[in-house]
Parts: sequence; C-alpha cells; structure tokens
Amino acid sequence: MAEIKDPENTILMELKDGTVTIELLPDVAPKHAERMKELARAGAYDSVVFHRVIDGFMAQTGDVANGNAAKDFNIRMAGTGGSDLPNLPAEFSSLPHDRGTLGAARSANPDSANSQFFINFSDNHFLNGQYTVYGRVIEGMEHVDKIVRGEPPMNPDQMISVKVAADA
Repeated sequence: MAEIKDPENTILMELKDGTVTIELLPDVAPKHAERMKELARAGAYDSVVFHRVIDGFMAQTGDVANGNAAKDFNIRMAGTGGSDLPNLPAEFSSLPHDRGTLGAARSANPDSANSQFFINFSDNHFLNGQYTVYGRVIEGMEHVDKIVRGEPPMNPDQMISVKVAADA
C-alpha cells in the first residue's frame, strides 16, 4: 500500500480492479481539494460512472447529479451536471498535466468547475494553465488504465466508493 503522508488530504477511490490512492494538493488548489473531500465525505461520488474515457488521454467522472449508476441513471445525461454546491473559481498553477494527475473538468467558463474531474492517462501538457490540477495518483494507476473506454462507454465503469483516508 502507498505511504500516506497526509490522510486528511488523501482520497481512496475503489474501482472494480482495486484501490486508487490520490494525493490531493491543497497548497496548490485549496478550493478544489476541499470540494473533493466534501463530496467524498457525503458519499456523493459512490457509484458515479466514468462517462468520458478517451484512450491515451483521460478518464472523466464526477457528475454526482446525473452520473450515479444507482440512482435514475441515464448515460446520455452523465457529464451534464455537477453537485448542488456552487461552482469553483479556477485555481490554475504551474503544475503540469502529467500522467496520473487530477484535473477539474469544466465548461468553456474557467470558473465553472464543480464536481467533475478527470485523471490523465498520459502527459497532456496542452492542458497546462487551462484546467486546475488538484491531485495526483500515488498508487493504483494500473487500475485507472483498465477503465473501459468510450464517449460514453456502453457499460461504463464506476467509482464503487470514494473516501478520505482519514475517515477510512
């Protein structure tokens, strides 16, 4: 298991193939890190599907309004919503979108991130300075690599559970 240095800022995401350990970066993007913890603690990410998964690019998930496979799920709506919480302002930094980093998904408006996020499959430096980086996978990237591809996938994988390590 990965060495967890800061359990309060570490996320444990359970996927079908195993646990993905994510180190949040509250010193870089405090509002985004806090939002992920808030939604994880509320159980909002549990059963939410990966609705946009592009080979060699990224896996996107986190639509807590329309992407929950256990609640009135419609794959065509997944990716169109967020949470009941207000949108977040961009927290751009010099951190690159490297393989395994988490980026805040948003619309064309830089200040429209809410609950959706993506995990980069590869170094996607063309995203640098345009999307907030607020975490990185420190263990379990091999499980992320196995997420079923598609836009949307026919039978999407889901986050079985998402917890803050301090609470696990």
